[in-house]
This record gives sequence, structure tokens and C-alpha cells, in this order.
Amino acid sequence: MSSCFGVNADIAINSNGSGTIALEYCINNSLHTLGELDGNERWNTIPVGRADFERTLDRLPEMKLLSFSSKEDGKNILISVKMEFSNLHGLLAFLDASGCRSSLTGDARTGRMILTLNEGAWDTNKSFDEFLASICEGYSVRMSVSFPGEGNLTLSDIPGRPLPSIPGSEILSRGKKVSFSIPLYQVLSSRNGIKADFLW
Repeated sequence: MSSCFGVNADIAINSNGSGTIALEYCINNSLHTLGELDGNERWNTIPVGRADFERTLDRLPEMKLLSFSSKEDGKNILISVKMEFSNLHGLLAFLDASGCRSSLTGDARTGRMILTLNEGAWDTNKSFDEFLASICEGYSVRMSVSFPGEGNLTLSDIPGRPLPSIPGSEILSRGKKVSFSIPLYQVLSSRNGIKADFLW
């Protein structure tokens, strides 16, 4: 994840493992402009246009783009995308292109999906920490997953220990729809990392 970046993902899983993901995120204008310096606009690491998503989904045959829109509000570029996936492996390939920060076991009826939000184990100093807090202000990482039946959500650190309450976060841990919302600063500054563990 990048600073000056907020994301909201709503995932709905059908009983056969297919489903949809509605993705909304905002990119600070200064971050987008920085990515265009020195002729690098062709290699933007954050997709900001429909063509960016189409190129991404070209390598993911289990994903299909349903809609795309973008607008600016003066401070941010706001992107809204809706996609469908034919199975859970396709969804995971989109969420974690490297395949190193996620895992999936089971199927749509009974399964487990783990997503690593931050691997932790990084050092900083007070000045950098204050800078990080200031540029992350107002941005959050939000995700919800709707299941065919009942599901559970647990947030833990990288070793698997349950996390204490995260300041400013909201968590719905049980039901047909589970969700979390965590301030971006709390995600990026976590020393022991954060994993979201979805079980259904």
C-alpha cells in the first residue's frame, strides 16, 4: 500500500465460488503527479484509468471488468470499479498479484482466506512517524466480505496473535457479512504486522 491512498473493497461470494468485488479508492493528486515525473506516466504503479484495469485483467482470465468511473474532488482522484470473478482463486490473484501475502483453503461452502495488510518489522524514528501520520490523515483501509452462509473475521499480527483494539478502527467480526475499517496510518505503522483472517 502507498501513503496518500485510501481503499474500500466490498466482496460478495456466491455459493458456487463466483462473485463480485466493488473497489473504491482515492489517490492524492500529489502522489499521482509524482508518478508522472521523468516520463514515468506509462508505468504508473497504481491503476488510475480504465485501460490500466483492462491490462491488469488481461492476465487474469477468471476476472471480468463490469464498470469503471473516476472523478476528482480537488484533493484526490476517486476511482470506482466493479468486477466479477468466476472463482475464489481468481479473486485472490487480483488481490495479491505476487501470491506471497495471501492464502486460500477450502471452497465457497467452507473455507479460509488470509490477507496480509502489512508484514511489519520495520524501524522508524519520531520525525518520520509524525510525517507518516500527517500524510495518512483521513485515509482508511476498508474491506467487507459477504458469504453464502455465516462467516468470521479475525485480525492478528504476523505470528498469528489476536490484535488488541486498533485506535480508530471498526470491526464486524461475525455474520453473513464481516468487515473491517482501519485508519491507513495504523496499517502502515504496525510494528508486528496485520493479517485479516476470513473463515466461513
